[in-house]
Amino acid sequence: MNILAKKLDRIKPSPTIAMSAKARELKAEGKDIIELAAGEPDFPTPDHIIKSAEDAMARGDTKYTDPDGTPALKQAVCDKFKRDNNLAYNPTQVTIGNGGKQVLYNALMATLNPGDEVIIPAPYWVSYPDMVLLADGSPKIVPCSLDNNFILQAEDLEKAITQKTKWIILNSPSNPTGAGYSWSDMKKITDILLRHPHVWVMTDDMYEHLVYDDFKFCTPAEVEPKLYDRTLTVNGMSKAFCMTGWRIGYAAGPKDLIGAIRKIQSQSTSNPSSISQAASVAALNGSMTFLKKNNEIFKQRRELVCSMLNQANGISCPTPDGAFYVYPSCAGMIGKTTPSGAILKTDEDVVGYLLETEGIAAVHGAAFGLSPHFRISYATSTEILEDACQRIQRACAALS
Repeated sequence: MNILAKKLDRIKPSPTIAMSAKARELKAEGKDIIELAAGEPDFPTPDHIIKSAEDAMARGDTKYTDPDGTPALKQAVCDKFKRDNNLAYNPTQVTIGNGGKQVLYNALMATLNPGDEVIIPAPYWVSYPDMVLLADGSPKIVPCSLDNNFILQAEDLEKAITQKTKWIILNSPSNPTGAGYSWSDMKKITDILLRHPHVWVMTDDMYEHLVYDDFKFCTPAEVEPKLYDRTLTVNGMSKAFCMTGWRIGYAAGPKDLIGAIRKIQSQSTSNPSSISQAASVAALNGSMTFLKKNNEIFKQRRELVCSMLNQANGISCPTPDGAFYVYPSCAGMIGKTTPSGAILKTDEDVVGYLLETEGIAAVHGAAFGLSPHFRISYATSTEILEDACQRIQRACAALS
C-alpha cells in the first residue's frame, strides 16, 4: 500500500538543490567540478552580526520565542521598511519565518483554495509553482522574453488575470535573471492591478540590496500606496547579509493575513531560531557599510562572466541589474553535435554536456520556466569564475 499523499505527484524536487547535490556527489568521487548552481554568497557573515549572536547566547537568549518572531526583530523589520521603502507597518503586521521560503509557503497555504490561480512571470524562482500546487492552487505562468529584459509586460498581465486570480508573485531583482523592475516598469504593473481589486500582490524582495550601476530598487506598495492593503512584502536576511544558513525571512502585510500566517507557523515549525533572530536585529539596525564592498566585487564578477560568456560560440548573455546570477541564452547551441556524437536538443542537454565534459554545474532554463537558457551564479571567487568561463568557451568550441 502506498502511504504517500497524492499531492506529492504534483511537484518535483527543487532543481537548483538537486544540481548542487549532484555537484557535491561528483566532487566526493574525486571529479573536478565547479559548482555554479547554488544561490549563496561566498562572503562570510559580517563580524558584528556574528558577535551579536554570541552575545545573545551568553545572555541566555536560547529559549522559545513567539511563534512568528520576537518583538525586537519585528520592530527592526518595521524600521527597515520605513527607512528603505517608505512603508509604515506596526509589529502586528509583521511575521518572521525560517527563511523567506517559509514565509512565501505559509502565505500561499493560508490563502489558496482549490481552483485559485497565481500569476507567476517566467523565468521564475523554481519553488513558486510547486508551492502553489502544494497549496491546492493553480500556477498561471506568463512568459517574459529576453527581448523585454525578462520584465512582465502590462498587456500580458492584463490578459492573464481572470476571476480566479488570487495572487501575482513579483521578484525583483529576479532569481534567475537578475533583471529588475524600474519605477516605471513597476508603475505599469501596479496600474493594471488597481483595475483588478480581487488580485493580491506577493513581492519577493530578497535581492533588494544587491543592485548595480544606476538601477534603483522599488517595491509595489511603495510605487502604488493604494495596493498597501492587498500586498505582502517579503524579504529576508540570506542574500545581502550573507546569512543563508541562519534561516531568517520576514514579511509585512495586512494584519488578518499575518495572523493566518502565524496560525500556520504555530502548528508547523513554531519560532525561528532565537539566536538567528537576535543576529538579524543587529543586522537590520547596524552598519551596512559591507554592502558597498560586496556589491563592488559582485559587479566585477558580473562584468567578467558576461564578457567571457558572450565570447562563447552559441551563447548570448545579457547584463543583469542585480542579484548574483546571469541567465544566458544557449539558443545557438541547440541542434549542435557534441564530440561524442550527441545532439543538444534542449537546455537540459546543454547543462548536462557542460557537466559531463567540463565539470560545470549550472541549472537549465526549463527549471525556471523559460528556455533555451541556463542559470549561473557568480557568487564565487573571480579565479573560479574565470576558470569556469574558459571551460564553457572550450565546450562551446568543441561543438559542430
